[in-house]
Amino acid sequence: MSHNTFGHLFRITTWGESHGPAIGCIVDGCPPGLPLEAADIQAFLDKRKPGGSKFVTQRREADEVAILSGVFNDASGRQVTTGTPIALEIQNTDQRSKDYGAIAAAYRPGHADYTYDAKYGIRDYRGGGRSSARETASRVAGGAIARKVLAGVTIRGALVQIGPHKVDRARWDWAETANNPFFCPDAKTAAVWEDYLDGIRKSGSSIGAVIEVVAEGVPAGWGAPLYGKLDAELAAAMMSINAVKGVEIGDGMAAALLTGEDNADEMRAGNNGKPKFLSNHAGGILGGISTGQPIVCRFAVKPTSSILTPRRSIDSSGHETDIVTKGRHDPCVGIRAVPVGEAMMAIVLADQFLRHRGQCGG
Repeated sequence: MSHNTFGHLFRITTWGESHGPAIGCIVDGCPPGLPLEAADIQAFLDKRKPGGSKFVTQRREADEVAILSGVFNDASGRQVTTGTPIALEIQNTDQRSKDYGAIAAAYRPGHADYTYDAKYGIRDYRGGGRSSARETASRVAGGAIARKVLAGVTIRGALVQIGPHKVDRARWDWAETANNPFFCPDAKTAAVWEDYLDGIRKSGSSIGAVIEVVAEGVPAGWGAPLYGKLDAELAAAMMSINAVKGVEIGDGMAAALLTGEDNADEMRAGNNGKPKFLSNHAGGILGGISTGQPIVCRFAVKPTSSILTPRRSIDSSGHETDIVTKGRHDPCVGIRAVPVGEAMMAIVLADQFLRHRGQCGG
């Protein structure tokens, strides 16, 4: 299987399967001299790890990260990056492969079981193997290192919709995302989600969601006009996350409803000699290049495919069957996708920053 690496100058390569002994990633291209301890990475992994509430999978993984290479103590005794590849490992400690024995030869509708078998002629049915969202822990670890590269940039994510229920943006409070199990910026909507998702969970079903990730402090000039567009690479990064089916930047699809007058992000002269934008319909990116405004990216995740409701399918021999997927699964995979989206934003921006610095020296 190829295509396990993402990025250009700042690159991550992930490895491992959901029910294998471990997962991890190699981070290549990280500049030397950046302070890096396992605790710097662990803080972000703890946001994503399973078992944190009744609304996510009850698989119990500590997700403790080990740094195996790429760091050394500097003259002051701090552990810093050396500029060489950084190897990260996360042990799998709570696999229950027996939960998947009944579907070893059958394809879960909506999952990647069939397509993996069609491509490779072999698949790891235990939790989906490489197609499992377990792989995203490696991305979060890599994203923690990317944030070290991005001095002055703040990246935050929030869940903005579960099923038909959206947040009220008039009540948006970033601090509130730490006060509920949904990373929701709206306390009243979080209470609605709690009752709604509890019903979904108890019925053995699942529901989709929308995540919004915002990066502030990105200067104007990152990106490229054509094949290295910042928004194109953000879209590719978010679409690479398991279960993501749609991505938009700024107003996104809603831009189709606007006139040219409404959509234009008008400018006036700012006090610092830079433009002051009067709106941000473009989501901080114009012509593939950052404007200096907040970069706003949203993505939609589909409902988890592993559910208890019988679904019609076939097995690897072509026989028709009905499938019930047992085991421990997220009733809304969008919840734990919030730190994953933050990580992918950080990885793209770190890569774009290094490429911009290499070409323009800024």
